Amino acid sequence: MDYLVFLIPLLPFLAAAFIGFGILFNRISGKQDELITAKAAKSAVTLSCLIAIGLLGADLSGINPNHVTLGKWLNSGSLAVEFNFITSGFSVIAAALFSIILLIIARFSTNYIHAEPGFHRFFFVLCLFSSGMLLLILSGNAIGTFIGWEIAGLCSYLLISFAYDRPTAVINATRVFVTNRIGDAGFILGIALSFYYAGTTNWITLNDIATNLSTPTATVISLCFVVAAVAKSAQLPFTPWLARAMEGPTPSSAVFYGAVMIHAGIFLVILLRPIIECAPLTMSVLVVIGFFTAVYSYIVGLTQTDTKSSLCFAISGQLGLMFLECGLGFWELASWHLCAHAIVRNYQVLTAPSLLRYVYGNPMKPVAAAIANKRWLYIASLQRFWLDPIADRTLVRPIYGLGHDLDRFDKNIIDRAMGAPVSSNYTISSLTQLEKNMDKDIRDGIHIEFVSGSGIAGKFFEWIANIMSWFEDRLVLRGIGMDTVDIGRRLGQIANTFEHLILKPRYLVLFVFIVLMIAASV
Repeated sequence: MDYLVFLIPLLPFLAAAFIGFGILFNRISGKQDELITAKAAKSAVTLSCLIAIGLLGADLSGINPNHVTLGKWLNSGSLAVEFNFITSGFSVIAAALFSIILLIIARFSTNYIHAEPGFHRFFFVLCLFSSGMLLLILSGNAIGTFIGWEIAGLCSYLLISFAYDRPTAVINATRVFVTNRIGDAGFILGIALSFYYAGTTNWITLNDIATNLSTPTATVISLCFVVAAVAKSAQLPFTPWLARAMEGPTPSSAVFYGAVMIHAGIFLVILLRPIIECAPLTMSVLVVIGFFTAVYSYIVGLTQTDTKSSLCFAISGQLGLMFLECGLGFWELASWHLCAHAIVRNYQVLTAPSLLRYVYGNPMKPVAAAIANKRWLYIASLQRFWLDPIADRTLVRPIYGLGHDLDRFDKNIIDRAMGAPVSSNYTISSLTQLEKNMDKDIRDGIHIEFVSGSGIAGKFFEWIANIMSWFEDRLVLRGIGMDTVDIGRRLGQIANTFEHLILKPRYLVLFVFIVLMIAASV
């Protein structure tokens, strides 16, 4: 049974390929082909679900090995990446649970997305996401997990912007996509450090040798993966992206942010339990982040005026408790919490459009008296504690400014050094234009009288002026001096602005990144 594990992510991928090529070559389109698309998606996810349940049954019976290797995927020097899968433990439980949820979403979406212009596109993305998520859970090495991680993130972007004709949907999708790339950077750095210090990217091997790593090494590796987990599971300071992600259709909100993808971060933390337990600092970070995210989500959730926003902060709050449980060492509790939360939130998000009908005659509970009259807390909660503006000022604007500066450096220094053509906006100034006009007059035979005088003093200064004119004519108007003047002017500008630029937040971000890279290499 364990050798069939590769079919669990493969079957939804084949369904996505079938639907995608059908759309590309105009073989599948319109309402008349909805049944074909829905059957392909549901059949693939159903087969994956049955294999996952069978794999779980075999694991509970004790007949599965810890992992299975199907061959070598990449072999370069000392780096060897195997095509392997985990076939026991919590990964198999999560695969079975998530495949069941994906099947429910596929069946629910058949009627919910019916007659929508993007029906086929939705099921294409859903199948691709199912493949990526199941690969993320079952892969036995960090490379395979990261591939699934990225596929899931891409599909998230595509479904948030499902209604791509709406500017809000596109803006929110882009914001979520960029925010999650911060976590991806941590994941990539974690993979690199795992190979550098432990010589492997295999999850099982890395966990087995965790006790042989020094505490600083285990701390650096685990913190990199925790950054990825925190961003993926919408923990502070990345929590606001979850509310933006609710812009997509209800089924995508349920599968991505209610039941499946939102739990990828906490799943990664549970997967790396042995190495995290060897890093007390990482455990403390999990406690702090989980606690403050739970408190933040609870307070902000009290003032939300729409169903999805209220649910999204309830989701981030529960995920915060899971991170807190892991940080305190309650790993089994966090695992059960994850499974129960996925089931409950899937149901709640899917039934969100019918909430008004369900709560009719069932009034909301009043807020606790201890916080009901605190106006400052109410205002802060309505503004979600201004996390989005703070993130813009501390992260987005500095990085945007750094990119702008690098772009100017590339256009003005690199392009010129390489001899690339430059726009006239960057090459013509009023001084050089004036000197070019003067050069043209000289070539046309027009006499330009710089100075004239009489007497000994007058002739002396006329002689000095003629020498300076000759110097300008030879070194400035003949081509040498123009570059000299231009370079001197630019050096002056750089000297005048360097002191102001070096203290800007964008360079502080760059400095912190360089320090982290140096610390990782040491």
